[in-house]
Amino acid sequence: MAYSPFLILHICGGILGFFSGSAALLVRKGSRLHRLTGDVFVWSMLSMAVSGGFLALMKFQRVNVIAGAFTSYLVATAWLTVARKRQWTGLAEIGLLLTALAVGCTCLLFLWGAKRPGGGASAAFVIFGTAAFLSASGDLRMLLRGGISGARRLVRHLWRMNVALLIAAVSFFLGRASDPVLRQTGLRARLFPESIRQTGLPAVPVLLILVLTVFWLFRVRLSKAHKHSPQKELAA
Repeated sequence: MAYSPFLILHICGGILGFFSGSAALLVRKGSRLHRLTGDVFVWSMLSMAVSGGFLALMKFQRVNVIAGAFTSYLVATAWLTVARKRQWTGLAEIGLLLTALAVGCTCLLFLWGAKRPGGGASAAFVIFGTAAFLSASGDLRMLLRGGISGARRLVRHLWRMNVALLIAAVSFFLGRASDPVLRQTGLRARLFPESIRQTGLPAVPVLLILVLTVFWLFRVRLSKAHKHSPQKELAA
C-alpha cells in the first residue's frame, strides 16, 4: 500500500516531535541539549502539524484542520518568544496574532454550522476557539507592552511549546480511530490493542506531559532568578 508523502511526513514529524519534545521537558532548561532538542521539536512539530492540516483539508475534516493550524501557531509563537531579543517584537508577531484570531473565528463559524450541537466536533471547536482567543489576547498584551522579558517570557515559551506537545500526544495516544493517519495506516490498532487500551496505559504519556508542564510553569513563576536576572532566564 502506497502512502502519500504528506502522510509519511506527518507520521515521522509526529514521532520525532514527541520524543524530542519529551526530551526537552526533562533536560536542564537553557542547556545545549535543551536547545538542540527544542530546535528538533520545532521543525518536526511544524512538519507534523502542517502536513496533518493539509491531509485533513483534503478530506474535509474540519477539527483536524483547526488542530493543525493551532498547533503550528503555538509552536511558532513559542519559538519566536525566545528567538527574539527581550522586549522586542516585529511583523511576525502581528501575523501570528492574526492567525490566532483567524483560528478562533473559524471555530465560531464551524460551531455555528455544526449539525449536531453538543457533539464531539462542537466540543473541539469550543476548546480550540477559546484557546485561540485567549492566546491572541496574550499576543496583543505583549505587543502593546513592546515585548516581553523575565519570567513572563519563559512562561509564554513553556506553555505554548508544551500545549503543542500535549495536543500531539493526545491525538496519537488517545485519538479516535477516525483520525486520518490512524485510519489509513491502522497504526493505533497495532500499537494499542483493545486489551492495552482498557488498562489506560496510553493515557500515561499524556498525564506525564501535563504534570511536567505544570511543574516547570510553577518553577519558573516562583523562581526569583528569572525575575531579577535576565541572563538566567533559560537556566531553570
